[in-house]
Amino acid sequence: MADQIASYIDHTLLKPVIQSADIQKLCREAIENGFAAVCVPPFVVKEAVRAVSGSSVKTATVIGFPMGYSCLAAKMEETRQAILDQADELDVVINLIALKNADWSYLEKEMQPLVNLIHEEGKIIKVIVESGMLTGNELSLCCELYGRMGIDYMKTSTGYSEKGASVSDVREMRNKLPPEVKIKASGGVRHYSFARELLVAGADRLGCSSSLQILEEEKNA
Repeated sequence: MADQIASYIDHTLLKPVIQSADIQKLCREAIENGFAAVCVPPFVVKEAVRAVSGSSVKTATVIGFPMGYSCLAAKMEETRQAILDQADELDVVINLIALKNADWSYLEKEMQPLVNLIHEEGKIIKVIVESGMLTGNELSLCCELYGRMGIDYMKTSTGYSEKGASVSDVREMRNKLPPEVKIKASGGVRHYSFARELLVAGADRLGCSSSLQILEEEKNA
């Protein structure tokens, strides 16, 4: 991990109630600090895209968030709208009900059209598996299933589950996923020491709402 930690961070604001000033502030902070992306709710993607225009900061949004149990047609429509609004990266929550019922056929049929649509438009897909809710075997099966679909990233968590990212889950994902599939660690990433551990374990991106605090801690590390 040679680069400064800012370049790995998706600066995130996914609260249910936010104002335009909050989005402007988020985007300004991302530009000033050289974050990889801002991650915002679908409703404000257009505003975020305008706010980061002309910078290297990408705009990410979420699909099927946070529970993942919306039907495929709804996720497809959300995805089309996000693409229309010019989002660069789409973080898609899998259907955890299907997973916990071992309906792997449904999970494949759900995600493949989303992967195809997102890639046809030249966008990035990050698949959120909520690793803190999975058994070790379930996480391995997710790596196998989604890894062969050609996803861009597997993401640990929405941040809304009781358990977010863990070093052990990131390490397991890195061991089981194809090398070309990257990992985004999110959920409870609030301190520099933990963020660095996740990167060393194999994470390529970090979803953080405490990004500025992490940068401050990095200065004193």
